[in-house]
Amino acid sequence: MIEVLTTTDSQKLLHQLNALLEQELRCQPKVCGLRLIESAKVQPKHLGCVGLSCFYLAVKSTEEERNVPLATDLIRISQYRFTVSDLMRMEKIVLEKMCWKVKATTAFQFLQLYYSLLQENMPRERKSSLNFERLEAQLKACYCRIIFSKAKPSVLALSIIALEIQAQKYIELTEGVERLQKHSKISGRDLTFWQELVSKCLAEYSSNKCAKPNVQKLKWIVEMDCFRVYCKATEA
Repeated sequence: MIEVLTTTDSQKLLHQLNALLEQELRCQPKVCGLRLIESAKVQPKHLGCVGLSCFYLAVKSTEEERNVPLATDLIRISQYRFTVSDLMRMEKIVLEKMCWKVKATTAFQFLQLYYSLLQENMPRERKSSLNFERLEAQLKACYCRIIFSKAKPSVLALSIIALEIQAQKYIELTEGVERLQKHSKISGRDLTFWQELVSKCLAEYSSNKCAKPNVQKLKWIVEMDCFRVYCKATEA
């Protein structure tokens, strides 16, 4: 357990973290699905439809109805050539393969929770020192590489936070990261392995690029990440 968590807000965050950790193993993509993506056997026209369908499902399952875009607008913005009927047909296939279970744990969710838990235990005057937008941008930069689809979301999120704390020399947060690592049952070996990969990835980005990653690369990773969910479902 994380010993320093005593406030009601902290307890709520910890409860959310426990729920995500429990769900995490069930949401991991299968190795065979990732190998299928890496082998590039999938035709680009199909990948786009699958990716956009998964994205649309994610939006509809997490956003309020008034914030959900029309399918026609989504296709127009994405500049794909398939029709609304194609999108709806693929959406139905994805739903059936996933047994209509569209909820999944993500590294972004863990990033939010880890960040909030660390913030709860920081002095008020230091709460602004660890910038969440920067952490989020670093996560997006990592997801431009398919290798990070193999990482457990919790491990990837904590790796990014730990590296940022080391880089900014926030010594007072080191103990908090260690507690989160222990509570999440992340081995030192796994954390070190993914920290090294994250560090190499982020080294290729200047601070400006990290704040605003390449849009085309992010478009590709959204498709790839969504398709890996689809591959997991088809192998189930």
